[in-house]
Amino acid sequence: MKAAVLPHPATIASRPLEIRDIPVPSPAPGEILLRVRACGVCRTDLHIVEGELKPLRDHVIPGHQIVGEAEGHRYGITWMAGIDGTCEYCRRGEENLCDSPAFTGYTVDGGYAEYAVARSDFAIPLPDGLDDLEIAPLLCAGVIGFRSLRVAGVQRGERVGLFGFGASAHLALPVLRAWGCHVSVSTRGASHRKLAESLGADWVGSELDRPPAPLDRAITFAPSGDVVVTALSSLRKGGVVAINAIHLDRIPEFDYDSLLWGERQIRSVTNVTRADARDFLQLASEIGLRPRVTVFKLEQANEALLALKNDAIDGAAVLLP
Repeated sequence: MKAAVLPHPATIASRPLEIRDIPVPSPAPGEILLRVRACGVCRTDLHIVEGELKPLRDHVIPGHQIVGEAEGHRYGITWMAGIDGTCEYCRRGEENLCDSPAFTGYTVDGGYAEYAVARSDFAIPLPDGLDDLEIAPLLCAGVIGFRSLRVAGVQRGERVGLFGFGASAHLALPVLRAWGCHVSVSTRGASHRKLAESLGADWVGSELDRPPAPLDRAITFAPSGDVVVTALSSLRKGGVVAINAIHLDRIPEFDYDSLLWGERQIRSVTNVTRADARDFLQLASEIGLRPRVTVFKLEQANEALLALKNDAIDGAAVLLP
């Protein structure tokens, strides 16, 4: 089979992913073999390829938004590839915080390939009504955005700010609209601002602008600590910032009295659960959520990640094997 393999991390500008012909993997007991129909491209993949996430193995196949087929059925594979099931977090039902997790496209091979294996209990049956290209970005960008809304404690009708407007944010916005929220978007890219306006944002500004009224909740999507401080400065007292980033640069020092006092909160968003994925996919089907997608061939995996790094993709990118 063809696969995009990362021998070792390197800057994406050096085109580190190698397209190779390798054997089709054999599923172990409790696993299924999937024919990959589509795989979303995520900023987490970029962090892995460039080594911003600590390398855990060489010659890994990235990709964790997999739409696959096995025995005539479609399944979705997310970032969470498995858990130990025995740690204190798993026993409490907090599988996203498992002490010994497996991650698709990071600790186990992912979907930048023609075939992939996955634990059968982490293969999520996919609903009808959404095609492969539409579902792929939902499996990470969509699900983690949905979890971010949950972690932030978003309630119907609240004022919510989205800081950064890539793949995840552009899928969170329609959910917020369906919940009757007033949505503000701050993002640096002119094309991203235009997309936010087209999707129904109530206010759109640059990364230097502030929403017109204090926010109940704010979700940051950019991997920048400066953005966290900007979001915090936009909150009302009692408001919450949720950080939707697996990797973040340093959060600058800020003034506690003016920015955090008043029972404001900063919360991180860590991985997703299978329940998050099932709930979000059901909601996406109900509200007719359709991501904006740019398609690349598997052989163009380096180009897709480079475009992502350069903010040259409006919406989400998807690889087709």
